Amino acid sequence: MSLDVLPHFRGGRPEDAPALWELRTRCVRELCRSHYPPEVITRWAASPPPPRYPGLIAEGGCVVADDAHGRLLGYGILVLQDNEVDALFVAPEQAGKGLGQAVLARLLALADPQRDVLLSASLNAVAFYQRAGFLDEGEQAYPHPSGITLAGRRMRRPAASALR
Repeated sequence: MSLDVLPHFRGGRPEDAPALWELRTRCVRELCRSHYPPEVITRWAASPPPPRYPGLIAEGGCVVADDAHGRLLGYGILVLQDNEVDALFVAPEQAGKGLGQAVLARLLALADPQRDVLLSASLNAVAFYQRAGFLDEGEQAYPHPSGITLAGRRMRRPAASALR
């Protein structure tokens, strides 16, 4: 990992929801604009968190990376019952330094090793997930709650037992 700061990893708490959503919104604005048109970014970034967001965080599948001063560096959410990565975001200034892979590794450690891990990848994140062993299952049109349809890719990482 070539991070400028050493992250501290912890489980997410429901009260983290506003800060996590703020980081997600910043990432949409700064990191996704390379693959989506401005009108999509504007509507996507303006959407409020879904009502279930604090509950997802509370279920135990959320990993948060903070720096030594408690500043949020990144996070990920694994929906445990579905074995599905729901979110993974790192602060734009940390992108490409290994933090995303470190968060993903911690999410995968929470996943059921007997089941495939699923996710819907934004177009800018496909190569990131492929480097982590996810297979591209094809195009996906996600009907976002903001009223837009987001182009993405459905991805799957075979169960650990299938990799042996």
